[in-house]
Formats: sequence, structure tokens, C-alpha cells
Amino acid sequence: MTAPNFGTFFLPGPTEVRPEILAAMTRPMISHRSPEFEALYAHCDEGLRRVFRTTRPVYMSSSSGTGMMEAAIRNAPAGPILSLVNGAFSERFADIARACGRTVQVLEVPYGDVVPLESVETALRARRFAAVTAAHSETSTGAAQDVQAIAELAHANGAFSLIDSVSGMGGMPVETDAWSLDFVLTGSQKALALPPGLAFACVSERFLAAAREAPGRGRYFDIAEFAQYASKRQTPNTPAVSLFYALEAQVTAIGPTGIECRWARHAAMSSLTHAWVEHQRQDGRLAGILAPAGSRSATVTVVRTPVGVDARRVVDEVARRGLTLGSGYGKLAATTFRIGHMGDHTVETVTRLLDVLGPVLAAQ
Repeated sequence: MTAPNFGTFFLPGPTEVRPEILAAMTRPMISHRSPEFEALYAHCDEGLRRVFRTTRPVYMSSSSGTGMMEAAIRNAPAGPILSLVNGAFSERFADIARACGRTVQVLEVPYGDVVPLESVETALRARRFAAVTAAHSETSTGAAQDVQAIAELAHANGAFSLIDSVSGMGGMPVETDAWSLDFVLTGSQKALALPPGLAFACVSERFLAAAREAPGRGRYFDIAEFAQYASKRQTPNTPAVSLFYALEAQVTAIGPTGIECRWARHAAMSSLTHAWVEHQRQDGRLAGILAPAGSRSATVTVVRTPVGVDARRVVDEVARRGLTLGSGYGKLAATTFRIGHMGDHTVETVTRLLDVLGPVLAAQ
């Protein structure tokens, strides 16, 4: 599974990509309106349905995850949006809704926390919303929200659930059908361990029906058009064919029964990382994990440095030893660093990182 140099890149996206997945991208170009591409599309869709845990089509866009976030907003029915904000990327979802001309009510908590379900229910009962936006795994803070419960509250109050699982999908349980998620999206460059440039979304039949009537949904991210072309095993626009080759190779590697194993591997990596951070905290070398216990992502851990220790120096010192950590995001840059234990990493590769990181922290 691993090459000798695999296991040096621990950003929480883009993640390290195995050489054999990169090699798949060197296959010759084909027409995106050819039978060959339709077969490629069908293989990718079949594999993604297993990842998303759905019987519905998974739409594939040659864009970043942000593109599918905009698609979620543009295709939602008219009306105000309730945005649950607990970090930079859930805040981005709210900003996209505003940029699309929506009235947005923000329910915000400090970075690292999760929005209490009681607060969500109170807000939904006080006002009629068209949709609720939420981040499943907030990549900037490492906090994980209960999107199943959020979707249930949204539905009980007549709203659609729009879920960003960019750093969750493929590394944490997501049950698109069982949880009745209306719109759930992810990107290629996170737990799926692919190069950046593809985004994926699955929508409920109810959301698709509403999208067909949504005014001002634009063209590039028109979900009704995605559905129309998906029925022909095609994309509405010219796709990044080379990335589809990589996607096919990766979903084939995950296999028909492999997503549960992938979840288990991510859970093991996160447990190892959390226990290591706690040991370092007890020794005074770290201040702990930003997200509270019980609400932590299985794919990214955001670590707080002690007062007086600039987290950016820690990242730089690790880089001098040939490994790449994630810097703290935005206003957290000086006080946190991020460990991306996701994608095709293993307990062994994460252990290698922690063995390097320990002496760096001791030196600080």
C-alpha cells in the first residue's frame, strides 16, 4: 500500500496521495462524451455510492468543495438560511449563502466547540428556514458535529439539511440515506486521499425536486442538470478526466466492503493522536486538544500549544525534519497546529510523525 517515501505529508488537506493513484492519472485522454468515459463514470459512481452509503447517484464536479457548497445554496428553495458556525469553513458556508443573495441567520459558537442541538431546535422553532447549513468535520478546529441529529431537527421544522463533510467523508461514518441528509458534499483531497480538483455531492429526491424549481440556481452548479447528465453517465461540463482516472483507482482500492475498515483505521489514528497529545499535556509540552472530548473529528486534530510557544515555530521545526504539519487556520495560526491523520495514512505513519514531533516540542 505504501511507497518508501509515503508518510511525510500530514496536512488536513490536501492529503498525501499514493504513487499508484498518481500513476493512474497518466492514462491517455478520452472524450467525455464517449462510451469509454461513460464506463469510467459508472465505476466512479458505483464506488462513491458505497462511500456515501447511498443508493442514489453521487454527482461529480470538477471543482473544489466550495463549488458544491455554492451548489447547495443556489439549488435550495427560496427562503432564509440558518447557518451553524463553529469554525472557518462553516463560516464560509454562511458567507456563500450571503454572496448568493440569501438572508442568513448565524448560530455561532467559539472555534472548537459544537453548536448545541438545543440551540438549533430553538432557532428552527422561532422562524421558518429554507435550509440549515452545517460542517460535519470542521477542518479548521477538528470539531465534529452530530449531523444526523441536525438533519432530524431541520426536517422536523420544514427545512433542508445542507452538510459539508469535506474532511469527514471517507474517514468518519456518514450514512447519507439512513440519516436522510438532503445535500451532503465532500472534496477529493481530504480523507479520500486524491489530488485536489474534484467535489462530490449526493442529494435527496426531495431536494432534487425543489432544485428543479429553484430560481437563480445558475448553470455550472445546476443540480437538476447534474441529475440529467448522471442518468447518461456523464457530467454536464467538461470533466477533469485525469482526476476521474485517479478516483476510479481509489474507489476500486476501497472496494465493496472497505469503507467500514477505512472508518476503523481513521478511528485508530485519531485515538493514537489524542492519547499522545494528552501525554504531552501532562508533561507540560502542549495545552491540549482544541475540540472537546466526545466531539472530535476522526480525521484532523487541532492541538493547542502552551502560552509562550508559537505554534508556527513547531510547524517550521517539523518541516526541517522532512515532515509537513498543518498550520493553525486563520486566527488560530499562532496558538495551534493541525495533524491531518486522514486519507491513506496508517497508525504506523502517524507514529512516525509523533516520534519526530515529540523532541521538537521538548526543545521548545
